[in-house]
Amino acid sequence: MLETILVVAAAGPEATRLRATPRVRPELRESRTCYDHLAGQLGVAIADALLTRGLIELGDEAGEATEAGRAWLARFGVSVEPVGKSMRMFCRPCLDWSERRPHLAGRLGAAPCNRCEELGWIDRAREGRIVTVTESSRSGFADAFAYRMSGG
Repeated sequence: MLETILVVAAAGPEATRLRATPRVRPELRESRTCYDHLAGQLGVAIADALLTRGLIELGDEAGEATEAGRAWLARFGVSVEPVGKSMRMFCRPCLDWSERRPHLAGRLGAAPCNRCEELGWIDRAREGRIVTVTESSRSGFADAFAYRMSGG
């Protein structure tokens, strides 16, 4: 809800001039969850990589994987097909409050988060939303999403 309020508040003509960057702990800014999907610099980098490579198309309200995107996701080990009678949206942009740019929500947002956890690339905190990008995952994130961890 807070992220939606920030979007509405920033809609005025002076929004860009008045918008301040929120003060966020570095580890929370780098990688965290937003519900069940990745957010922060990591989540935005994943969205950017998929868009730049033409693997997804993202509009204001929804997104879709291209044919090449579905093939890439399958090779990465991500299933984005609905489970059971799920009515969950496939993909939608989710405004990242620290980066002020979208990361991915919906089934397409949750699937890479789960897969990266399976691969041991991230560790989710038992409490809170912080996600630790593991040291051993540096090359994996760089190869898959062109993401380089801060400090390395």
